[in-house]
Parts: sequence; structure tokens; C-alpha cells
Amino acid sequence: MDESSRIAIIGGGSWATAIAKMLQENNLELNWYMRNVESIADFKNTGHNPRYLTGVEFNTEKITFYSNINKIVKNSDILIFAIPSAFLKNALKKLKQPLEDKVIVSAIKGIVPEDNLIIGAFFNEKYNVPIENICIISGPCHAEEVSMERLSYLTVSCQDTNKANSISKMLSCAYIKTTTSDDIYGTEYASVLKNVFAVAAGICHGLRYGDNFQAVLISNAIQEIKRFVNTVHPIDRDIKSSAYLGDLLVTAYSQFSRNRTFGTMIGKGYSVRSAQLEMLMIAEGYYAVKCIKEINDKYNVHMPITMAVYNILYQKISPIIEIKILTDELK
Repeated sequence: MDESSRIAIIGGGSWATAIAKMLQENNLELNWYMRNVESIADFKNTGHNPRYLTGVEFNTEKITFYSNINKIVKNSDILIFAIPSAFLKNALKKLKQPLEDKVIVSAIKGIVPEDNLIIGAFFNEKYNVPIENICIISGPCHAEEVSMERLSYLTVSCQDTNKANSISKMLSCAYIKTTTSDDIYGTEYASVLKNVFAVAAGICHGLRYGDNFQAVLISNAIQEIKRFVNTVHPIDRDIKSSAYLGDLLVTAYSQFSRNRTFGTMIGKGYSVRSAQLEMLMIAEGYYAVKCIKEINDKYNVHMPITMAVYNILYQKISPIIEIKILTDELK
């Protein structure tokens, strides 16, 4: 990787748009894949993403848009994926180009359904991408605050230190500070679990539990993350650092958290389907909790919050009853 590396963004949502904004702050030229050709046409005409973070202005002269996945992969060296995990396999369905020689950067905070694989493992196992060519971007960082240029922090994880540093440098700007890590598994699993716990926080908010209870809930949530990641991938890590605890806190408490919003609607009595239709955005925690539950069937880690969310969303147990049971588990 060097300054001549060609960078591609795969996805047209709010997080993809926020990442593109960071990259353009460093005057980098981009390839950008969007499935919707009408969105591309509108983008070229207005200089704005017509659907997400519409207030962000782009220099479209430095963006080459693609609606063909094979062309953008062929013409890029670094592929930044920023699409919902549930749609990743479908997005790659027509891909014929090899990925082994590409640097894959995941900005996806979810698990690939059916395969129950975090994104790094998915590209490694299904597309033969070497582990040292896989980078993970984690928060705490909401796209909406990036669009407003509020100071935010990112962690870039990769087992190749040089690649982590290079990606960090591309993203760093006046309002984005970056750090690096080699814990690609821990940061990915933590970013998945924090969405589950944000759904839990939202459910409890919808049920009118107060701040005192929320503090206990999230205190127990970080312990649950620690137990799970230390079991699945036992290495020396500081679970209190921003990639783990910080990302959990912002997702559980922020007004911009779609997972908390989704959970709040469930707590207020919405069905899963009606909440999804009204939000018009993907809450990764809905898909993630089922995957985590199935993965944990193998490890048997004590995960009462995860199980409570799973029971509410998939077993259709009343949120009132399930959260009441959960309150006796928390300390």
C-alpha cells in the first residue's frame, strides 16, 4: 500500500458517505460503488448523496462512480465495505474478480447471516483474502456527527501494522482522530455485540426504565462483551478502551443510534416488522443477536442480555416479561 493505491467505497448509505467525506478531507480520489444508478446520476448533478447525509458536499471531479461491482473491484486496490451485513452476500453475488490481492477494509458492524461469520472471517474463508490484508474500522463514531464535523475517534485494526497505519492516515483529519490495533476479532465481535446491547437499551427505554437502570444494564453489557470475546479469541486486550467500551456507550445512549431507536419501538409495543418498516434503515442488532446466540451455542458463555433480546425478537416473548426476568440477572 502506498499513496498511489486506488481506494473504493462499496455502499451508498450514511456510513459509506461519512467515510467518503473523511477521505476527501485528505484530497484523495475515490472509486464509489452504488447499486442504484439513479442515485449516482443525482449525486453527479448535485454534489450530494441524494439519500443519506444530504448536507455533505463532495468534489465529484475526484469521484469515479460505478454500478458494476466487477469493474470497481478490478480498478481498485483498497476496498472499503460499508453496507449492512445482511446484504453483503447479495452485493457480491455477481462478483467474478478475485479478492486475494486486495486490501479489504470492513466498516460493517454486523455478522453475515446463515454463515455466522464476522466480516473479516467471511472474506478470509469465502474469498481467500489473507488475514493480514483485512482491516476493521470501529468507533465510537456516528456518521451524523462526522457530517457535522464533530470531533470523533476511530480504531483501525489489522494484523499488519503498516496497513493499519496507512488506513488510519487516510481517515485522519481535523475532526477525526485514529488509533490502531491488531485485534481484528475482538473489535469486530465487540462492534457486533454493542448493537445487540443498544437494542436492549432501547427496549428498556421504551418500557420506561430510567437512567439508573440503564447504567446497570450497560455496566453488565461490557462485562458480557469481555466474557464473549475473551472466550472466542483469548488475547490480552483492554476492554475499557474506546474500540470496545466507547463504541458500546455511544451506540447504547446516542440519539443517532438506529439500534437504540429500533429497540425503543419494540419496547413501546411495535412488532419487529412494523419497526423495521417505519425506520427505513437497517438495525444490525436484529440480525446480530440471532447469529451471536447460535455462535454461543458452541461456547456457552453466560450472556443474559443477549438472550433477553433474542427471546424478545425471535421467540416473541413479551418485552415486559423478559426484561423483568433480566433485572434479576443483573448486578
